Amino acid sequence: MKFEDIDVRQLIPQKEPFVMVDKLLYCDETTTKTALTIKADNIFVYGGMLSRAGILENVAQTCATRIGYLTIDKPVRIGFIGAINNFSFSDVYVGIGDCLSTEIVTAAEVGNITQVDATVMCHDRLVAKGNMKVALMNEQ
Repeated sequence: MKFEDIDVRQLIPQKEPFVMVDKLLYCDETTTKTALTIKADNIFVYGGMLSRAGILENVAQTCATRIGYLTIDKPVRIGFIGAINNFSFSDVYVGIGDCLSTEIVTAAEVGNITQVDATVMCHDRLVAKGNMKVALMNEQ
């Protein structure tokens, strides 16, 4: 199965209107890349621009996409942001019609906690980068 053939919504626990990834571009054990085209009805869009909270949620959902893809034959797991560290945002503004390209690289995994290094780009320009820890709920 090709990445572009996968319905990302089947990999993550979030449902509309809270979905912040729309394409899986790549995934292996350590690296995941997703894309999100910003639409006017996005709940994180204010005054035509995507908020920083929306960018962080996009990173978290990229983490969820990774877990969903790596465990595609199991029920989708629910997780939450455990920590956000050293995140910096550039002066690049992301607006309606722009496409975010988000890459996470797994830095550490211990039990149900994953730490990733994240980079968010838009039109080949850095939007944000930093570290995030995501904790998964125990499997049911």
